[in-house]
Amino acid sequence: MESPEFRSSRIGRDVHSSFPRRRFERKSCEKDKIPVITPVLPTYARADLEFERGEGPWLITATGERYLDFGAGIAVNAFGHAHPHLVAALNEQAQKVWHTSNIYRIPGQERLARRLVEATFADTVFFTNSGAEALECAIKMARKFHAAGGVPERYELITMEGAFHGRTLATIAAGGQQKYLEGFGPAMPGFPQVPFGDLKALKAAIGPATAGVLIEPIQGEGGIRVIPSEDLRRIRDLCDETGILLVLDEVQTGMGRTGKLFAHELAGVTPDIMAIAKALGGGFPVGACLATEAAARGMTAGTHGSTFGGNPLAMAVANAVLDLALDQGFLPHVRALGLKLKQKLAMLADQHPRIIESVRGEGLMLGLKCRVPNTELVQALRMEHMLTVGAGDNVVRLLPPLTIEEAHLDDAMERLSRACTAIEAAMGAPAGKSGAGS
Repeated sequence: MESPEFRSSRIGRDVHSSFPRRRFERKSCEKDKIPVITPVLPTYARADLEFERGEGPWLITATGERYLDFGAGIAVNAFGHAHPHLVAALNEQAQKVWHTSNIYRIPGQERLARRLVEATFADTVFFTNSGAEALECAIKMARKFHAAGGVPERYELITMEGAFHGRTLATIAAGGQQKYLEGFGPAMPGFPQVPFGDLKALKAAIGPATAGVLIEPIQGEGGIRVIPSEDLRRIRDLCDETGILLVLDEVQTGMGRTGKLFAHELAGVTPDIMAIAKALGGGFPVGACLATEAAARGMTAGTHGSTFGGNPLAMAVANAVLDLALDQGFLPHVRALGLKLKQKLAMLADQHPRIIESVRGEGLMLGLKCRVPNTELVQALRMEHMLTVGAGDNVVRLLPPLTIEEAHLDDAMERLSRACTAIEAAMGAPAGKSGAGS
């Protein structure tokens, strides 16, 4: 008779040995049309392109091909690749301590929080590892604010159509886009949505369950759609009039991307709660939720946490990023370059009206509204060794490092022009025009 120990180990071996066999059987079954899984979960439609290193606005392959990076990791690499100040900060901290846990004080975290408070509307900061986590904290904080005030029934955050706030269950519900919600069961309640820019609908949506309004000052994934300053000011007034909170998602717009440290400054308003990430770490994973003292009143000990949030490595890099972002000449440089790029893009649109419909955005967060599928322009630019990012509303995003120089703009415009010309050539002569030689 088998001993219990032997039987247990045999069963374990048998079970595990059956998995590969079943997997290969499923792969070979054509009628089921089951895709072959890869070691990296295939949730991204990745380009067949990889990079070995980066230098400023350039990404370089193992064979030495150089690509002008106007995607910046989707607005993450705000100071380009391998910036010496960021590399030095990371290396220095890596030789000291990486992780201690938030059950102890973390000096770098305290320093970064003080600096963010001094530079913004906020009185307090919670550090996370990503933008989605920062939004989760912001959502919880807005709900907890009202619960602490004796009205826990106020838990809804009104959002706008076209929004993107992350990929967690709460943030996809907040974004409200069906393509991200499909297959994950009922959407988490608490996120009524109104059409983009419809202030009348927003006002009508405010009711007894409303905790606040959650919006991006400029929708990134939604297609570089800008909320006009006067509308943002009116939304701020509506929140004040009804006793609800203004929660801003500045994950993509923050840290100088628009020519201001944060996009809401363009309108002269301040939020109650704000989520930031992306450029805050310059490529190192870090996010933060900023809030006023009043808005954070419900977030007491034990109400929220993060194992890795605010770790010493992330804080060292983020403090180095802030060194650069708060430099006196940084934001004027972004504004000047953004204006020049926008002007050049407007000229490009005039030269290629079959390809580009319009130019959108602020600072170095710009978008080309396309007449052809935006994927065609992204691919044509990749063939010109220039990297860009698609977005909703058939837009191509241009999100270069904020440290680019005018020479990089000229280089980018040449690549953009060649890409547009290549697409036009593939399209043939415009309808109603005779071909060459006829």
